[in-house]
Amino acid sequence: MITDATIQLIRLALAEDIGTGDRTTLATIPEQALARGQVIAKEELVVAGAVYAALVFAEVDPSLEVQCLVPDGTRVNAGDVVMRVAGSARALLSAERTALNLLQRLSGVATLTRRFVDVIAHTEARITDTRKTTPGMRVMQKEAVLAGGGSNHRFGLDSGILIKDNHIAACGSIEAALSRARDMSPHSLRLEVEVRDLDEFERALAAGADIIMLDNMSTEDMAEAVKRAGQSARKVLLEASGNLSLERVAEVAETGVDLLSVGALTHSAASADLSLLFDGT
Repeated sequence: MITDATIQLIRLALAEDIGTGDRTTLATIPEQALARGQVIAKEELVVAGAVYAALVFAEVDPSLEVQCLVPDGTRVNAGDVVMRVAGSARALLSAERTALNLLQRLSGVATLTRRFVDVIAHTEARITDTRKTTPGMRVMQKEAVLAGGGSNHRFGLDSGILIKDNHIAACGSIEAALSRARDMSPHSLRLEVEVRDLDEFERALAAGADIIMLDNMSTEDMAEAVKRAGQSARKVLLEASGNLSLERVAEVAETGVDLLSVGALTHSAASADLSLLFDGT
């Protein structure tokens, strides 16, 4: 989603990279030189962020021709062409790194997300992201999670209520925190509480939490929480969180939890490998 914030971020990134001018390009490339190029995947990956890469090229030179050949969420193989660009050689060279930085970073998020989603595909659980995003890139990274087949958790502090350990400590108890949140919130807003063990789970359930986050609990305790929630007279969503590696995520999903929130999707995804090559390179 292109917003004023994403445009500002792209402009800041370009200013950071180009500074007062691309000295190498200005010194070696004639002003009227034209070029054509292709952005090529160098490994199997899930594409995300092509619209932002295209916007980088447009910011440097609106006359550049940019074709995004595959939509976000497409799995491509090494050697596949993802984008084509044409126009001023100077503009293409000056935009190249910033455009690739965004495309590689966001495709990395989408690719890692798809791996998590594939691992739990035999269950009914969903993989969701967190707020552990790169400052300024939250919109882009959460879109990349969607491209990878994941789901979005709350966007920011203003888009949902999640009562965590420090809120509980400041209020004095789970019950007090939930009561205050309920009194101050519209009836349509679901209340989520983070718990660390089965005792806290029972208290959150009894106090009327709509969603309970099982934070860093053992697989066995999460399975027990699912069992107890199933015996409750009302529906409550269960979200697993903490230490959810690719190696462990399937066994957690198999407990029957509804959601698995994975901070690694955005804070630990490796950048995907893509390159811009001019025709004739």
